[in-house]
Amino acid sequence: MGLDQYAYVANKANQREEFYESCVLENGTFVNPNVSEPIEIAYWRKHPNLHGWMQQLYESKGGSGDFNGDELELTWSDIDMLEHDIKSGVLSGMNTSGFFFGKPSDEFYKEQDLKFCVDAKAECFLGRKVFYNSSW
Repeated sequence: MGLDQYAYVANKANQREEFYESCVLENGTFVNPNVSEPIEIAYWRKHPNLHGWMQQLYESKGGSGDFNGDELELTWSDIDMLEHDIKSGVLSGMNTSGFFFGKPSDEFYKEQDLKFCVDAKAECFLGRKVFYNSSW
């Protein structure tokens, strides 16, 4: 068990959940004739400060609860703010902790985080929706 984090592109909110709720396994691949599978653009394993940053964003948008399995749509502005906070060290100063979260891994993920920001902005530019989700 541990903190698993995902960023993906989908056509609408809750598409990931909808896809996996009624998909079937065919020849080793999950398929759903009614809903397309969201496209994963990033995955992190135990990156607690990123999760803490996302949780603060989630709460600023009116979300509440333990922020476990809650989908968060990221706008261009959100991603731009994340990129700034990574580059300026704000993310590293968050000190987010939790039983399943692991130790801070900001330096380990820094290049991947910045690549995610570039990729996610490109998706937004193309008019697609970018989401963050996690499980712990």
